[in-house]
Amino acid sequence: MCGIVGVIAKTPVNQLIYDALLLLQHRGQDAAGIVTMQGTKCFMHKARGMVRDVFRTRNMRALPGNVGLGQVRYPTAGNAYSEEEAQPFYVNAPFGVVLVHNGNLTNAHALKQELFDVDRRHINTESDTEVLINVLAHELDKAATGLPLTPQEIFTAVAAVHKRVRGSYAVIALVAGYGLLAFRDPHGIRPLCLGVGPEGETMLASESVAIEGSGFRFVRDIAPGEAVFIDQDGVTHTRQCAEAPRLNPCIFEYVYLARPDSVMDGISVYQARLNLGETLAQRLISTMPPSEIDVVIPIPESSRPSAMQLAHKIGKPYREGFVKNRYVGRTFIMPGQSVRKKSVRQKLNAIGVEFKGRNVLLVDDSIVRGTTSKEIVQMAREAGARRVYMASAAPPVRFPNVYGIDMPTKEELIAHGRSIEQIREFIGADALIYQDVDAMKRVVGALNPNVQGFEASCFDGVYVTGDVSAADFLAIETQRKLQFDEEDGPARSRLALQSAEE
Repeated sequence: MCGIVGVIAKTPVNQLIYDALLLLQHRGQDAAGIVTMQGTKCFMHKARGMVRDVFRTRNMRALPGNVGLGQVRYPTAGNAYSEEEAQPFYVNAPFGVVLVHNGNLTNAHALKQELFDVDRRHINTESDTEVLINVLAHELDKAATGLPLTPQEIFTAVAAVHKRVRGSYAVIALVAGYGLLAFRDPHGIRPLCLGVGPEGETMLASESVAIEGSGFRFVRDIAPGEAVFIDQDGVTHTRQCAEAPRLNPCIFEYVYLARPDSVMDGISVYQARLNLGETLAQRLISTMPPSEIDVVIPIPESSRPSAMQLAHKIGKPYREGFVKNRYVGRTFIMPGQSVRKKSVRQKLNAIGVEFKGRNVLLVDDSIVRGTTSKEIVQMAREAGARRVYMASAAPPVRFPNVYGIDMPTKEELIAHGRSIEQIREFIGADALIYQDVDAMKRVVGALNPNVQGFEASCFDGVYVTGDVSAADFLAIETQRKLQFDEEDGPARSRLALQSAEE
């Protein structure tokens, strides 16, 4: 999961891109980058850290041009600590291409070998984004019949990319001297949408909040498999480039990843979370008497809509029992489990009066590794709660995710191979209630009948691209363990503790 944005306008775009990246900061805190283009020359600045720390006035002045793109990075492939793997990525041939990518390629290793053996292209990092930009560059070179490069030739190249690449990918790319290109994988797993500004500017971004928060008008989502090319005159060209596109967005976007004020693939994230709270309430009522609960307390931030709706449904008061320190990053997307463990009590503090002598129901958006839930339950007890119940607005996370979410190995997942009772014992709750998988899909999918199913592999073990094997999981686990060996060293842990507002 990363946040990407691209803008083409008649005036400088550096400030617009910076502001949009701030609105997408929740999608990645590891690194940030912006590239702009003036004529056929590209200007780039990228580094590890938050947007506000990476870009200073001198950096912004060095980013001239009326077209550009940017990214906030949350690493799920490659080296989380490599400056070289911060995006955007650039290749100088053909034409000069710069690219940002949100997602994860499931066949990156095979493509890397193919690029070397067949395409004669060298990949210098472990990043799947470098693989992707080289595949696109090679296909652009094959499709181009001369100068100038036409939109039809660009779409031919994207169609060839779809045939070679597997996994999840929402992409925005600059072709030097020609314009801005965006496309989405044939399943539409990762989000991408389009908006227009008051002066005819065009913006592409991961979430609608980046478009609307920048003063643009949201137009529509990019369809699965579709490519959009905006030339230097601002004219928009579109084509469906996939042979059999299907809309299967990642359901974890609605559970946790996206901002609640975004609308993605026609579904309000906020309304989706309200619906999840309502069906979770039904699940709770069938499990235990609501009379045993004195108060419903959310684990901030993402669970608030679900907790409010659940409290309303069971007729119990909703209270804010935890205060969040907004200057500590989201624990789920911090590199390294040691950092995650350290940051929980820095991030949350209990309000004793809401817990003392009460039976409290804590509501979280999901329970992934269980370490955070365990510590929060203990915090509630220390604050004086008589009994502590836990409810998850998402079902048990039992399977690895290979499409760009930081849960790639089964050993990291508390629900893998454990019963609900075993999970309850681990986190120390007096009762544990999970969302039902089918109910989750039903109530979120009801908000847009055009959705043809969700990518919900971490809950149901079904991988929509159909190309994920046991060997792939083994390779991912090996890479993950090697990365953790480096991450969890003392120096790395200190570096990873970044200030952030969610």
